[in-house]
Amino acid sequence: MAETKPTIKVEVRSRQGLVFSGDLVAVSSFNLTGPFDVLAEHTNFVSMIKKKLVLHRSDGRSEEINVDNGVIIVENNSVKVFIGVGKM
Repeated sequence: MAETKPTIKVEVRSRQGLVFSGDLVAVSSFNLTGPFDVLAEHTNFVSMIKKKLVLHRSDGRSEEINVDNGVIIVENNSVKVFIGVGKM
């Protein structure tokens, strides 16, 4: 029996609308101090992001979204990402 990994609810939006919505095991990106990961039960966190956003699925697959600039908000086991909202 395969062990299920804890997940976090993720929603990614751009100016054009919803880019992704679903449960993931992790989200990775970059901010001014370098790369970071957000996992299930992550502490509340707000940051500007740049370069890319990596969505890590429970089946081991990952999807990359290029990001010039954006904001990530982590709160109550939920991640909201807004792409293209400001400059770093």
